[in-house]
Amino acid sequence: MKTILTLIFVLTIGLTAQAQDAKVDVKVETVEMSIVTSTTNENTVARLYKFKNSRVKKALSFTTKRNKAKLA
Repeated sequence: MKTILTLIFVLTIGLTAQAQDAKVDVKVETVEMSIVTSTTNENTVARLYKFKNSRVKKALSFTTKRNKAKLA
């Protein structure tokens, strides 16, 4: 008796699940957007040095906080 009731119960749940109409057509609205390309012009300035290797000498002549003299 118990097996017959569970079989009928499972069949009714299965049939009700199949009987539901799940075919819903979802329409999506398409939006057309144009592509905008932005161009930026950057002007770089080149430095001209009078002496050869001035960039290297400038880089090597750095000072740190410990190089400065402290007042007593």
